[in-house]
Amino acid sequence: MSALTRRTRLVASALTAVALLSVAACGTDEPDAAGAAGYNLTADQNRITTDPVPEIAAEVPQSIRDRGTLIVTGSAGTAPPLRFYADDDKTIIGSETDFAHLLGDVLDLDVELTAADWAQNFVRVDSGEADVFISNVTVTEERKEKYDFSTYRLDNLAFEVKKDSGIEVKDPKDVAGLKVGVSSGTNQEALLVEWNEQNVAAGLEPTEILYFQNATDYYLALGSGRIDAYFGPNPSASFHVIQAGETEIAGTFSGAGPDLQGEIAVLTKKDNGLIEAINAALNHVIENGTYQQVLDRWGIANEAVETSVINPPGLPKKQ
Repeated sequence: MSALTRRTRLVASALTAVALLSVAACGTDEPDAAGAAGYNLTADQNRITTDPVPEIAAEVPQSIRDRGTLIVTGSAGTAPPLRFYADDDKTIIGSETDFAHLLGDVLDLDVELTAADWAQNFVRVDSGEADVFISNVTVTEERKEKYDFSTYRLDNLAFEVKKDSGIEVKDPKDVAGLKVGVSSGTNQEALLVEWNEQNVAAGLEPTEILYFQNATDYYLALGSGRIDAYFGPNPSASFHVIQAGETEIAGTFSGAGPDLQGEIAVLTKKDNGLIEAINAALNHVIENGTYQQVLDRWGIANEAVETSVINPPGLPKKQ
């Protein structure tokens, strides 16, 4: 995960991307206030809810129970559907906020959503300013030294291409000779660079890697043919495919590489006593079906986990 830009850029890029996607879907019905493809992009969210579970709520540390609020930090993101600003430019919405509210429901706590730059989210948890960090956080071995994790999504990456382009990416050699966009400082960049080095060493054509930080920029490049594919988080790609209708997924890969399935998790300060309640709440919503409803609502059902696990194997430390 890369550091994210500040709020002004987040607002502009997320909402402009949504607008562009609607324009790209020419020939379809004009989107209503809920957005193209039926997604609710307004501040008035029809969130999935569930009932409190007293025995799980009782596991929450007393200081948080007395406060009555679960303080959730995260990044607004640069593209839907994970965590972004609604069309009022101030309300944070998306699948990650829906999961936060489901946790609040089970734990019988109000949810306070806050946003910060990527690195500052860790600082907020360190200082106790926030209880949990829920914002597409990948489990890594390095992070596990300071934090506890409870998983709730697979960490998958996707190659998004123009529909009917004929491009399929099943293994590293399939990117040889392609122009591929990627965001710098991300897991996907590291994988793409590694694959390109392997291909060149094997005598294959090099991949031309182009760098983008904003959704609007890489979708314009993909639409104009300046790049053949964009390699990014699977949720954003899946959301865009459904909404725009002019692209498709050419291949998906674990964000942790070929030897490990990466996982996205709720992050808490290590040994603060909260992760057990979070884990129990996540497994409860998985069992009662509301978890799946959130995934379906945002078009990311292909990242479902069967069970939430505390502190699974994470991305290895860099050598």
